[in-house]
Amino acid sequence: MFSLYVEQMTMVKRWLEKYAFRKNALLILVLVGTCMVIGDGILTPAISVLSSVGGIKVVQPGMNNGVVVLVAVIILIGLFSMQHYGTDRVGWLFAPIVLLWFLVIGGIGIFNIWKYDSSVLKAFSPLHIFYYFKRRGKEGWVSLGGIMLSITGTEALFADLAHFPVSAIQIAFTMVVFPCLLLAYSGQAAYIMDNKTHVHDAFYLSIPESIYWPVFLIATAAAIVASQATISATFSIIKQALALGCFPRVKVVHTSKKFLGQIYVPDINWILMILCIAVTAGFKNQSQIGNAYGTAVVIVMLVTTFLMILIMLLVWHCHWILVLIFTVLSLVVEFTYFSAVIVKVNQGGWVPLVIAAAFLLIMYVWHYGTVKRYQFEMHSKVSMAWILGLGPSLGLVRVPGVGLVYTELASGVPHIFSHFITNLPATHSVVVFVCVKYLPVYTVREEERFLVKRIGPKNFHMFRCVARYGYKDLHKKDDDFENKLFDCLFLFVRLESMMEGGSDSDEYSLYGQQTHQSGDGPIGNSSSSNIDPTMSSVDSIVPVRSPLHGHSTVGSSGRASAQTEIDELEFLKSCRDAGVVHILGNTVVRARRDSKFYRKIAIDYIYAFLRKICRENSVIFNIPHESLLNVGQVFFV
Repeated sequence: MFSLYVEQMTMVKRWLEKYAFRKNALLILVLVGTCMVIGDGILTPAISVLSSVGGIKVVQPGMNNGVVVLVAVIILIGLFSMQHYGTDRVGWLFAPIVLLWFLVIGGIGIFNIWKYDSSVLKAFSPLHIFYYFKRRGKEGWVSLGGIMLSITGTEALFADLAHFPVSAIQIAFTMVVFPCLLLAYSGQAAYIMDNKTHVHDAFYLSIPESIYWPVFLIATAAAIVASQATISATFSIIKQALALGCFPRVKVVHTSKKFLGQIYVPDINWILMILCIAVTAGFKNQSQIGNAYGTAVVIVMLVTTFLMILIMLLVWHCHWILVLIFTVLSLVVEFTYFSAVIVKVNQGGWVPLVIAAAFLLIMYVWHYGTVKRYQFEMHSKVSMAWILGLGPSLGLVRVPGVGLVYTELASGVPHIFSHFITNLPATHSVVVFVCVKYLPVYTVREEERFLVKRIGPKNFHMFRCVARYGYKDLHKKDDDFENKLFDCLFLFVRLESMMEGGSDSDEYSLYGQQTHQSGDGPIGNSSSSNIDPTMSSVDSIVPVRSPLHGHSTVGSSGRASAQTEIDELEFLKSCRDAGVVHILGNTVVRARRDSKFYRKIAIDYIYAFLRKICRENSVIFNIPHESLLNVGQVFFV
């Protein structure tokens, strides 16, 4: 049975990977769903806050609609302005507010069913949907666009994973949310059966007068919580797109020590606020915003269904019959709703389409440019044979000092270095290729932060350092960073010498843990570091022997190794004292002259503009400008 699933998975993968346009189509499908979720993050706060504030007009019918819009805009500004504080401090209020909200609307629904017309419970029979369409015809089919709003919000459930475990969400939705919603809508239906002219404000008008204002306050609080959920969902999906190279570099702030998914993206936050206010003030009509909202949600659901087919086949290894049943049932329902909302494009449904198109253009062009640039850097890596052929001086003048060359590559010598030394026949006596990696953990311990390797023979004085950071670590490219980097570099040299000489010294353990330290040696006050003794063999041609060979190698070789260690440490220290320069590569992507016009527009204008306005690497790395050297090169696609 398992072999059958493996064969099925292999067939699907081969089918997807056979042609580039299929992979491109899958990428576009994912980006469309992502962009619709972003549009959802704009429309949900607008319709939620506007509908809750609209309850004031029920008790004061003569109130100007502009006042309602103004109050809604003020609430939205306050909501987005508070995002940078995160939800850790107020998150404990969300669950009680939402629980109270569902219990209240469920209770009001039971009251209305009992008071007005209990026969509405017959609507639970599937036969009545058949009777409904038979009686209403095309008008009933078009009404599905409005009915769609009764199931909105489920498309953003993934954002709750940043706050609650999966089992909690499943239990809450099954035991509380779904039953209370059914009771609430049934109660409103019962109320309308007895008050047919109150169809537009059925919810607020169906609330008993004695509890109206408490329910209004709870509804407003629940609307804010719902808006917060979709805003958090937007931040979450932007961060994921950013990690996959599908979104321009923006600042991501993690607001919680406990939950990785609780984040704040300042630039996106203010863009969402501006667009949300524009939608609220521009339409001034809740039904038009509802049409836009329904369009965004149904497209998200369609995209989710298509992607779930792949998940069921490739990840869950479900039988194809089960996948077929899921696909048919889901698409029949979703395409029915889609056909109903698409006819309302001219009634507000165009809004999410325009928003999604704008974000899709940005994300696709950025991904295309980023992939091409990374492919160029990967394929243009300098071979070790070329480096070794240059000799210890690299065919250049080796000036005193240390050059920290920043690169995204964790292996090999980047092309930017060869471009640099080709055009400037001089380089520093010590070259360290620095690769900064951000890991999906809260913090990386100081002793595990740096991984150091040697590139080439010892007399080349070239190293690679991978600096690893958690999402909450303060990464500062200042004297403190340099001190820690050099401490680990010194430690690496001592460990390497100790392993080559077969020293039986107990000053350091096999894995680099410092067990004893005396005097003011070149390592100074460095913290311990977990360094794999085999890691220097990746880029180095120097053989590394384990110190477990013991006393057989102690003697002249040990003394020679110790002297070499002292000489290299002194050399590194003198180069450090001479000055440290941060060398940052800047690969510029340009379209070839014979490229088609749309590619020239995408690369030369859109991608170039996005790279210009997004965060620069020097800002991300916090590099001091007085010691920064930018090395640029142009790459044509």
